[in-house]
Amino acid sequence: MRDGHGRRIDYMRISLTDRCNLRCIYCMPAEGIVQVPHDRILRLSEIERLVRIAAQMGVERIRLTGGEPLVRRGVVDLVAAIASTPGIKDVSLTTNGILLPRYAADLKQAGLRRVNISLDTLDAAQYRQVTRGGDITSALAGIESSLEAGFSPVKVNAVAVRSLDQDFWAFARLSVERPLHVRFIEYMPVGDSSGVCGCGWGPEEVVSCEEIRDRINRRALAEGVEGLLPAGGGPEGAGPARYYEFPGAQGTVGFISPLSRHFCGECNRIRVTSMGKIRPCLFSDEEIDVREALRCGSDDAVREVLARAMRMKPGEHGNPNSAHATSTNMNQIGG
Repeated sequence: MRDGHGRRIDYMRISLTDRCNLRCIYCMPAEGIVQVPHDRILRLSEIERLVRIAAQMGVERIRLTGGEPLVRRGVVDLVAAIASTPGIKDVSLTTNGILLPRYAADLKQAGLRRVNISLDTLDAAQYRQVTRGGDITSALAGIESSLEAGFSPVKVNAVAVRSLDQDFWAFARLSVERPLHVRFIEYMPVGDSSGVCGCGWGPEEVVSCEEIRDRINRRALAEGVEGLLPAGGGPEGAGPARYYEFPGAQGTVGFISPLSRHFCGECNRIRVTSMGKIRPCLFSDEEIDVREALRCGSDDAVREVLARAMRMKPGEHGNPNSAHATSTNMNQIGG
């Protein structure tokens, strides 16, 4: 598939659920969300069909997201079905890691190749604050389970929020002695910007990737360690991140900069929400419904919806530095 700007679209991110076992302050309200009725969520068989049709049109990589995708029943069987779909070369997962000790081995056997684990702090007290009660030992056990299961690469994603005052140096050091690929992501204006969620987006909360890298290098110098150098190549599925590494490190340190350094010209993805809405661009509320075609239409009808989504995909996103770029929370879109 190619969009209206000539970009090849070969990557689809599919949200399995808007539900989660954590309540992160920049993702959803403390009381949780109004749960979408089951009949409005894409059935697993519908997801399998969508993947099959998308693969016929040129999609090669699938990432399963949430909410927290591992709270969705049947996820292991879904991974196996997607991994066996002709044309699909890679199946990956974004998770908070809490349930990985239970599912990692089965997911690997089913055909999952890679995992991204969302972890915004290494401080236990701060983790409880950010997740509203989460236990960091569970998330760290998820990382260990991923390595033990043989996933490669294992990426750790940290959203940088200035008021959290995260220890970026501690994160970066994870890449030295373990084959972990730590990635810092600039805080994006997705969803509620009023502060209702506990950490409302505002330009003052953004820490640019350049500042993060400078802070890591200054700390490295203070510790007598050589700073980050451009990596010879990023891990598989590197996407828009720019990668660096410490000399002799087993892993890398990546930086994803949707605000300070746009990468729209390289965009190769579309997102599908758990309710069957295709979002051509993360920084836009524009959606197109594919659920109806999956439930009532032919394969050609589904193809036409995908083709329309390609035509809708903008050449670049709007102004992400406004109060908020979308009115939909990230748990509803899919990470």
